[in-house]
Amino acid sequence: MAAVESLVKVEEKPVNREKTCPLLLRVFCAMGHHNNLSEYYRGAVPGNELQIYTWMDATLRELTGLIKEVNIESRVRGTTFDFVLVSPEYNCPRFNAFEIGLTVAGNRSPDDSKTLGNTRFTIGDYLDVCITPPERFMRRPAQMRYLKKKKPFSH
Repeated sequence: MAAVESLVKVEEKPVNREKTCPLLLRVFCAMGHHNNLSEYYRGAVPGNELQIYTWMDATLRELTGLIKEVNIESRVRGTTFDFVLVSPEYNCPRFNAFEIGLTVAGNRSPDDSKTLGNTRFTIGDYLDVCITPPERFMRRPAQMRYLKKKKPFSH
């Protein structure tokens, strides 16, 4: 148990970005859904790729900001970014997916400060991001929209 705790403390130490070479992070963003794991089969990848050079101490909030720079539709306040780690199975050509966090544009979320080093991420894994814009108009049920107060019955 102590070895695990010391390992986590080592990963929380910030990386010297001046002296450490960045890694290539391949991010696949889709509006309203995650990419299907079958799209990652045998070296194939989805077509919606974003390549980011970053470090293991990059936070999900930082990655959200980089995605928003290139994806205009995701800049709306309240847009959610659901991060899933896609990593290969080492004995076969399939991939596994692990949820690692959720951020919200313009709002704080508990996963904002989570770093790649704090997750199961290893160099060579992919990030799959589901970008969900906020609902602009909350629809109320039809019976609620047209419901009027009843006046008391008088003779």
